[in-house]
Amino acid sequence: MRTEMERGWLWLKGLSLRSLANVYEIYRQTTKIATDDPRKLIHSFKVGLTLTLVSFFYYFRPLYNSFGVSAMWAVMTVVVVFEFSVGATLGKGLNRGLATLVAGALGVGANHLASLAGKTSEPILIGLFVFIQATVSTFVRFVPRVKARYDYGMLIFILTFSLVSISGFRTDEILNLAQKRLSTILIGASTCVIVSICVCPVWAGEDLHNLIAGNVEKLGSFLEDLTAENFRPSEAAQTENGSSGVSVMSSLNSVLDSKSSEETLANFARWEPGHGRFMYRHPWKQYVKIGNLTRQCGRRVEALVNAYLHSKTQAAEEIRGTIQDAFSGMISESGKALKEVASAMETMSRPPSPDPHLANLKIAAVNLKSLLKSNFWEGYSNLSQVIRVAAVASLLIDIVVCVENIADAVKELSSMANFKCKDVNFRQVLVEIPSTVSHDEVKVEGRLSAEVGRQILNV
Repeated sequence: MRTEMERGWLWLKGLSLRSLANVYEIYRQTTKIATDDPRKLIHSFKVGLTLTLVSFFYYFRPLYNSFGVSAMWAVMTVVVVFEFSVGATLGKGLNRGLATLVAGALGVGANHLASLAGKTSEPILIGLFVFIQATVSTFVRFVPRVKARYDYGMLIFILTFSLVSISGFRTDEILNLAQKRLSTILIGASTCVIVSICVCPVWAGEDLHNLIAGNVEKLGSFLEDLTAENFRPSEAAQTENGSSGVSVMSSLNSVLDSKSSEETLANFARWEPGHGRFMYRHPWKQYVKIGNLTRQCGRRVEALVNAYLHSKTQAAEEIRGTIQDAFSGMISESGKALKEVASAMETMSRPPSPDPHLANLKIAAVNLKSLLKSNFWEGYSNLSQVIRVAAVASLLIDIVVCVENIADAVKELSSMANFKCKDVNFRQVLVEIPSTVSHDEVKVEGRLSAEVGRQILNV
């Protein structure tokens, strides 16, 4: 008996300890969320404030007498419309308001047409109208452009048309019902938009701008870390197995996985009015283009890392040493060029023209191409080792092209968005590509050039 009581006491004690641990974990997570991004805590208060304001339609008798039970639609509108950013809230509010207006008008018209056919045919016609509009509207939702910007509006359109047309069969005050619902929905959506803009606004456009600039900077920092860690044989093992290499790769993965976030923010940003540094009709599509180019460059960098690590185990040290300095120099300049571009984006200033890092990259790429066309592999009997090094060099040249494309896209953005000019004084330092051959030297032998070409195309 005593043993059972002790077991029961230990179980209760363990349960209380586990409960306290769970409570502490919840407290720790909520504190972390509020600390990492205080805007989320402010957004929660904004939603509570908006719901309190629209609930006055139920509390005050004059307002309740004007709208009746339909006042609850204002509360429902706040719950489904209020989003984290101004663009998302404004987009949902406009979608809901316009969809309710159009669908309500069509629902009233459909109900009126059905009533002209008589009591017997009226429910059949109403059902037919509901079936046609639901089928057509649902199919239209699959159109990519509609899906991206107007999917919520189409959903509300289907709901409102069905409710108005069907409810009109049992009530004679269909116009009054539609007018009350439309008014309360517009009031709820307008309240959401006003609170979202006036109380600590969160702009999706600003978040998109910071995200794209941050991704470009992350990629530039990754390339610089790559120079310092991966392309130096003495520290290669640390990068492959150490924690620093894992953290560096995680930054690259965050860039590669940001596509959905960028497209969502760009979609919300198009709904926003001019604000702060961003004028009306800001070229948000250009940000998506820069993001796509950044991810394309990131994938090339990832392939370069894998190919280089593979070549270290397969290719002879002498072959890699021939173009080792070229790799390190070009990667370093690529990182510096991307960080320069990211800095220009963050400050919304025009990138320096000409960019010394891009000039160095172009010269280094020409020298590396010349080196690949030369007979630097003479004396090495293993053709596969030469091909692996040539494949890495080809990827490096592709990265240079990607960096140039990103820089051009940012320059185009600075022109479209009227970024401010910034006077930059710089000193150009050329990257030396060691080579024992001139640009006009020996042509590549047929079999070897074909093998190298096929390997490069397969990478």
